[in-house]
Amino acid sequence: MKQLTPLKRRHLRIRKKIFGTTERPRLLVKRSNKHIYAYLINDEIGRMITGVASTKKEFQEKMKELGITKKTEIAYELGKWIAEKAKSLGIEKVVFDRGGYKYHGRVKAVAEGAREGGLKF
Repeated sequence: MKQLTPLKRRHLRIRKKIFGTTERPRLLVKRSNKHIYAYLINDEIGRMITGVASTKKEFQEKMKELGITKKTEIAYELGKWIAEKAKSLGIEKVVFDRGGYKYHGRVKAVAEGAREGGLKF
C-alpha cells in the first residue's frame, strides 16, 4: 500500500468531517510555493461552483495596480475576490476547508479576506 504524506493524511482527516452542500458549499484553499487558489465546491453533485487563483492575469494586474507584492497580502485579496464571486452567485455561507494546511499565514489570510468580503463560516 502507498504511504500517504502527512499533508494528505491531515486533509483526509479533515474531509471526513467537512461536506459542501448546495446551500453551504465547501471553500477549499490550495497553495503552492508561489501561488494560492480558492474553490467553492458542491460535494452533493461533485462539482466545482467557482474558483479563483492568483495566477489569473486580471488578478495579477489588480495586484500591480494596488502595489501588493507580499504573498500573504495577495492571499487576503484573493479571499475577498472569492467572497465577491460567491455573493454574485447568491452564496452567503460556506464550510472552510484548509486542505490539510495549518491555519496560519496565507491560509488564514484567505479566510480573513473571505470573511471581510461577507462570507460566513
